[in-house]
Formats: sequence, structure tokens, C-alpha cells
Amino acid sequence: MALDEPRENDNEYEVDGFKYIVDNAFMEKVEPIKVDFLDIGFKVTANIDFGNECRSCAGSCG
Repeated sequence: MALDEPRENDNEYEVDGFKYIVDNAFMEKVEPIKVDFLDIGFKVTANIDFGNECRSCAGSCG
């Protein structure tokens, strides 16, 4: 996850006052996707195996 501006190949979603910008091709691979905000950051759950990288993040993922 990162702060970004929408591009022409992105979809924008607003959920509970938060705006999410997701690349269309990426969304097709990972949907459904869920973002949970935790006390120390966030957790992303999706229909894809991220491997050992960034199962939950305090701050940002690289």
C-alpha cells in the first residue's frame, strides 16, 4: 500500500471514509481484497499468496 494518485487504469473505492485506488489488472488477480487497520498498522488479506512479504504492516510495505 502506498499513497498515490489515480491513473487511467485504476478503480477508486471509498469505504468507511477511506479512499482506495487499485490497479484494474491487480484487482482481477487478488479480489476479493480486505484491508484491516490495526493499532500498529494494517493487514491486507487477498486471494493471492504474498509469500513471506508483508502479511501485516506497521507503516508501509516495500
